[in-house]
Amino acid sequence: MKIAYLLEDTELAGGTRVAVAHADVLTDRGHDVTLITKGRPLTWRRSHAKWSFVESLQEADVSDFDFVVGTFWKTIPATYAIAGERAIHLCQGYEGSFTAYRADKEAIEAVYRLPIPKITVSPHLVDICRRFHDDATYVGQIVDDDFFRPHEERGGTRVLLVGPAQADFKGIDVGYDAVRRARARGAAFDLIRVSQWIPADGEPVDLASEFHFALSSTEMARLIASCDMLLGPSRAEEGFGLPAAEALASGVPAVLSEIPSFLSWAGTHDYALFTPEGDGEAMAEALRRLLGDRELRARLARRGREVVEQFRGEKTGERLERFFMTRAAAPRRTSGR
Repeated sequence: MKIAYLLEDTELAGGTRVAVAHADVLTDRGHDVTLITKGRPLTWRRSHAKWSFVESLQEADVSDFDFVVGTFWKTIPATYAIAGERAIHLCQGYEGSFTAYRADKEAIEAVYRLPIPKITVSPHLVDICRRFHDDATYVGQIVDDDFFRPHEERGGTRVLLVGPAQADFKGIDVGYDAVRRARARGAAFDLIRVSQWIPADGEPVDLASEFHFALSSTEMARLIASCDMLLGPSRAEEGFGLPAAEALASGVPAVLSEIPSFLSWAGTHDYALFTPEGDGEAMAEALRRLLGDRELRARLARRGREVVEQFRGEKTGERLERFFMTRAAAPRRTSGR
């Protein structure tokens, strides 16, 4: 099959990583995949799919493609306009729930009501998408093979907190609160902060021993492997929470918030310590427990890696391919441009 993914830009972001990972695994499975973008050539991640750089997504020639995938709400109108019933909407999180897009909620809802099949990175997003259009299918996330590396328990105290503080759904404020509370009760550890952006105004970076930003995928894999625990304080708006899955793949035990995306990874929630959403006190206590229990860390590391095996590229690639092959065999009413 020939498949195109439309990207608003190529800036370092989880949403871009997902689309590129899709393109790579489908290319590996023998399909002809092109990433079409208004952005510049990708520099922070490897990619072996084809690329097409355009001035406007609306002007892209997609006449030869079997499917055209919009990867963000702003790309969906162009996807539908140029591809018609060959259009697919990749939902990585319902943008209408994000504080940053509060003023755009009406426009986002209109986009979600378009009669376009949706594929989602998390099962809970299927129900959300079906509020607007009933055709939605879970395909899953992709954790790159680079993150599935040997990881030995070192008994260290490097605690990782990932995400931009500027995006409130990442819960970075809750993570910092947990760090303060845990230290106030005598816990000793180094906080390792990572974001794709520089620190936010007023962010308490003095609590961190290290602050890394704009890391490439390879650098991120190396950094995660150097850490001993992860705090994942995301709020319910989180579409998936890729850094948490990458940490588990790396054998790093985690304290995660009880949100639909994290809880959906397995039927039994024994692959991390879970705490109520937004509860810095509970997260601090869970962190202290993890710091003091080597056996618990080892057990969570083993179980976490087992759970995220489902997000290996080859497995998500199978689900993606099955979706596209099924759609390709179904009759269509119109062909689009």
